[in-house]
Amino acid sequence: MSITDRDHLLDTLAEGVQALTGSHRWRSHLEVQSRFHRYSFNNTLLIGAQDPDATLVAGFASWKKLGRSVRKGERAIWILAPMVGRRHPDPDGQERQRLLGFRPVAVFDVAQTDGDELPEVCRNLQGDDPRACFDALAGRAVEWGYSVQLTELGGTTNGDCTHALRRIRVEARNRPAQQAKTLAHELAHALLHDGPVDRARAELEAESTAFVVCRTLGLDTGDYSFGYVACWAGGGHPRGDDYWGLSRHGNGHRRTNRPEHGQRRHHQRAGTRPDG
Repeated sequence: MSITDRDHLLDTLAEGVQALTGSHRWRSHLEVQSRFHRYSFNNTLLIGAQDPDATLVAGFASWKKLGRSVRKGERAIWILAPMVGRRHPDPDGQERQRLLGFRPVAVFDVAQTDGDELPEVCRNLQGDDPRACFDALAGRAVEWGYSVQLTELGGTTNGDCTHALRRIRVEARNRPAQQAKTLAHELAHALLHDGPVDRARAELEAESTAFVVCRTLGLDTGDYSFGYVACWAGGGHPRGDDYWGLSRHGNGHRRTNRPEHGQRRHHQRAGTRPDG
């Protein structure tokens, strides 16, 4: 692939992200995300310990406001909420609230609810893989010393890469087009992110690479990649040499073991969906 062709594909990706983030679908997505809390590190651990597959968690009343109801008999996930006293002035004249302790609060994962569909900007690909992109990418992975496994992964994870094991796993229940795109994403992580890494930049680099590679192989991943990149980029215009560090300038080395999900979605910010 020539530099001109590569830059043209990156322009296509940037334009797709920009069009998405100016759409009604994106505004609806952000409106829903604003209703979810950011959870502390300790509460993230509590959520993961009680339900490792949880992705979007909220309280009973919050789900009601979103048009969804917790199913009867579902077991709550318990987190700790701070209890604070009234504001009192400190010696500097600043009003501060005193922490009195913590109380248990019940939350529920989206998988424990029924009701209105939540707006999504990152949809798993549903098509086939007529050009056998997956097989071609799997062959490259083996050449580079990585095994590729089709397996059932927990939650909304589409794939992951573990450098220590030289292993890439891809969700077996996804459609062939999504499996091929995920493998391209995880291969980018394998080559570029073996070590300490900024998560957001790594995901932007991996998905940008997956988009370019898949388009070159004849697979259009825009329905997934535009939303995924937009979520990790924070909804802004993703263009610029720093943003496109991997795809425009080549070889960095970072990453240890990060899963690919659907959208950027974690317990800490339970409102966007996982990666890759």
